[in-house]
Amino acid sequence: MNGVDAFCRQAVGILTSSKLAAAMDLSREDPRVIQRYGPAKPTRWQYEAAPKSPQHLLLARRLVEAGVRIVTVAFGAWDWHGDRGETLEQMAKEHLPDLDHALCTLIEDLDERGLLEQTTVVVWGEMGRTPRLNDKGGRDHWPNVSSALLCGGGLRQGVVVGATDRYAAQVQDRPVHVQEVFATLYHKLGIDVSTATVADLSGRPHYLVDRDAVPIRELVG
Repeated sequence: MNGVDAFCRQAVGILTSSKLAAAMDLSREDPRVIQRYGPAKPTRWQYEAAPKSPQHLLLARRLVEAGVRIVTVAFGAWDWHGDRGETLEQMAKEHLPDLDHALCTLIEDLDERGLLEQTTVVVWGEMGRTPRLNDKGGRDHWPNVSSALLCGGGLRQGVVVGATDRYAAQVQDRPVHVQEVFATLYHKLGIDVSTATVADLSGRPHYLVDRDAVPIRELVG
């Protein structure tokens, strides 16, 4: 431990604490809350992806309560490059309601416990999808347009920022870069992205986001 910095010490302290172990133990949760989130559902083997587990979102809430600052949850399978025995419409009807229920339950649970104002929920993938179907009946990677949902964390709610053309192929109004999302999250943490830097191993300072990235004004006021 003498060779690690304060952040590594903090991480090891969290991982070895009884508080974390208790947060991961769902047997300590009210059975009514567990039932409210609902049971996990398997993901089809063809996807090789995470299960559709509302219980993982419940674990996320418990970790936030325990003081964990960042929690990442993989939910379901969205690798819809081709028809895997179902059409895109059938896959959407099968998977989207499960995500909708789990996500709404998490947000309501955080709000009821007074945690939503200081917890930002971010829902997104790593890319958009092609506006047209490919020859396999699916959609491929599309970097031009994607979407994200941000909730809580003191952000202004009920706001739609940006618009695409009718095919969701190109940005038509108010483009938002991923760096602006990061800047927004840092801003709500009280970090000024215009001045804050992190030093690399050689001591050179690096800004947290690209210098022209600023918090999304429609969300932070």
